[in-house]
Amino acid sequence: MKSRLLDLCGEAVRGTLLVAHEGINGTIAGPAADIVRVVDGVRAMPGFDRLELKYSTAGTMPFYRMKVRLKAEIVTMGVTGIDPLRDAGTYVAPQDWNALISDPDTVVIDTRNDYEVDVGIFEGAIQPVTRTFRDFPGWFRTEGRALLDRPNPPKVAMYCTGGIRCEKATAFLKSEGVDQVYHLEGGILKYLETIPEAESLWRGDCFVFDERVAVGHGLKQGDHSLCRGCRMPVSPEGRLSPLYVEGVCCDRCHDARSEAQRQGYAERQKQMEIAARRGVDHVGATPSAGKGRDAD
Repeated sequence: MKSRLLDLCGEAVRGTLLVAHEGINGTIAGPAADIVRVVDGVRAMPGFDRLELKYSTAGTMPFYRMKVRLKAEIVTMGVTGIDPLRDAGTYVAPQDWNALISDPDTVVIDTRNDYEVDVGIFEGAIQPVTRTFRDFPGWFRTEGRALLDRPNPPKVAMYCTGGIRCEKATAFLKSEGVDQVYHLEGGILKYLETIPEAESLWRGDCFVFDERVAVGHGLKQGDHSLCRGCRMPVSPEGRLSPLYVEGVCCDRCHDARSEAQRQGYAERQKQMEIAARRGVDHVGATPSAGKGRDAD
């Protein structure tokens, strides 16, 4: 599978694809014709004819190279016996999501991590403030379950970036005895792609795991940047901090980096800026694939 995917992507397509027994997930970018070739090739594989896609555009290539990674789980929860293909909660289409989360008998839970939540959320959602998805089961068992302790148990609505973590999180809640579990089909990205901004209950942007950093309604690239010291998103306000140094550190990681590390990051930033002025890729990148369209 890994070799076939790398062959399909060729030299023009970049990104990251994760392969596990659960399936394939990831984001790729490249010229439109090459993306069509890859998508058609994946759909031709047994079991992938109903592959779900989300399309957006980027002004520049948001990846440096093409990677296919083999993993035990697409998203690592670390709980055995969870089968998202068999046990996931009820899918809710983006068009029906507003009504569900506006119902006072619904508890809305964000399954993403703390740095993602800082970029944008649905109004009124519970934030577990986890550092990794592995922390979610522990949070639910120690804190989350108490949210459902009512005479008439509420519905639980869960969401994540692209819908993958939710499938596993809802399956986990069902294994814990929660019956009325729902999740946003296609995740935040499908909601932002589908729902007009005037009708939206989403506030902010949605963090994505590539050089776009975050996208908003219509999946348009937002105004967050990426700290090169800790790889965390930085808002326009965060870039005004005296602890923010372009390409080096932000207020999250400034005090956690040594002077030697900061000097190394500064030299890397200098080389990237030189490469950009020359119109070439910096060290470590593969030959340019140009501008294009990317599919989550």
